[in-house]
Amino acid sequence: MPNIGTPELLIILLVVVLIFGSAKLPQLARSLGKSARILKAETKGLREDDDDAPADRPAQAA
Repeated sequence: MPNIGTPELLIILLVVVLIFGSAKLPQLARSLGKSARILKAETKGLREDDDDAPADRPAQAA
């Protein structure tokens, strides 16, 4: 896997600023944060559901 260093991150940031404009960046970051929180909550819920399921019950054939 290629390593991404500081120069590459700066170029990516510059491209994002050019595409979206500096006015929309806070809104974009907020939206990404909300999406990440939702994804984290859903994966945590799925793990808890798996932990709650009894493991000694055999799977049923369809």
